[in-house]
Amino acid sequence: MRIEAANLESTRPLVLAIDDSADVLRLLKSRLRHEALEFHTASTGKEGLAMARQLNPALILLDIELPDLDGFEILRQLKERSETVQTPVIMLSGLSSAHDKVTAFDLGAVDYVTKPFEVAELRVRIRSAIRTHLLLQMLSQRAQIDGLTGLWNRAFFDRRFGEELARCSRHDRPISLAVFDLDRFKHVNDTFGHPAGDAVLTGFGSLIRREIRETDIPCRYGGEEFALIMPETSPEDAFGVCDRIRHTCEQVAWPRHPGHAVTVSIGIYGTNGFNGTNLCLNYSPEYWVECADRNLYAAKTTGRNRIIWNTTELAGRTLPRAG
Repeated sequence: MRIEAANLESTRPLVLAIDDSADVLRLLKSRLRHEALEFHTASTGKEGLAMARQLNPALILLDIELPDLDGFEILRQLKERSETVQTPVIMLSGLSSAHDKVTAFDLGAVDYVTKPFEVAELRVRIRSAIRTHLLLQMLSQRAQIDGLTGLWNRAFFDRRFGEELARCSRHDRPISLAVFDLDRFKHVNDTFGHPAGDAVLTGFGSLIRREIRETDIPCRYGGEEFALIMPETSPEDAFGVCDRIRHTCEQVAWPRHPGHAVTVSIGIYGTNGFNGTNLCLNYSPEYWVECADRNLYAAKTTGRNRIIWNTTELAGRTLPRAG
C-alpha cells in the first residue's frame, strides 16, 4: 500500500526555534533541513510561548537574549505550564559564563550550546534530546495503558475526562460519557475459569476499539467495567455508538465457551451543549461519573443487556434494547 508523504510529515518530531536573529534562524533551518524534523521559528519570546502552547513541540531551541523577554524568563514560564513542562529545551546563547549555564540547568534546560555553534555538534545534541523525550513519552504512555486490554487505564480516564469536559464546556460543545459493565461476569470466571474471563475482557476491549470513532476515548475503568469518553457527541449519538457495541457483544461466540453469550449493560450521561454557561463549576467530572453509574445500575436492575441514558437537559429517559 502506498503511503502519502503528507501522512509521513505528521510523524516528524516538531522543533521550535526561538531567536531574534534572522541569520541564526536561517542557518538552523538550512542546516537541519535533511533531519527528519518539522521546523518552526519565532523571533520574540511572547510569540515563542504562544507557539509552544499551540504546537506542542518535541524540542525547543531557545536564545537567552531576546527583545521582549529574556530566555531565562521564557524557560521559567515553559516549566510552569502543564502543556510545556515536559518539553525539552536547549539554550542557545552567546553567553558562556558558568553562572548562566547553572541558571539554565536549574530552571530545567536539558542542554546549553554556546554561539557560534558547530552545526554537526548541535545536530547530535538535538537528536539526543528528542530521542530521550520520545522515550520518556513512551514510558509515560505505558503507565497509562491497561496491561490486559490495551485500553487507557483508570488514571488516564480521571485526567482526560476532566480535560475534555472542561474543553467542551468552554466551547459550548456536546459531550457524552458511557460506562459499561459485563453482565454476570463472575459467572464466566466461576464456570469457565479466570483465563476465560481474561479472554472476555481482552475481547471486549478489542470490540470497543473496533466499533468506536477516532475521536472516542475508550478506557478500562476497573474489573469488568469500562468507560467511553465521547467528545463532540450528543447523548442520542452516543446511544447509537453504544448500542452497536452492545449488539455486537451479544453476537460474539467466545472460543472458551461458544455456547455462552456475554452481554453488557450501559449507562450514558451527556449534554447537547452547555448554553454558554460553565456547568463544570456545578457538575464536576465526579458528578458525571455518578450520573452515568446511576444509569448503569438502572440498566442492570431492570433486565441487563440494555442502555439507560439521560442528559443535563432531561431528568431521565430510557431507550429500549435494540435489535
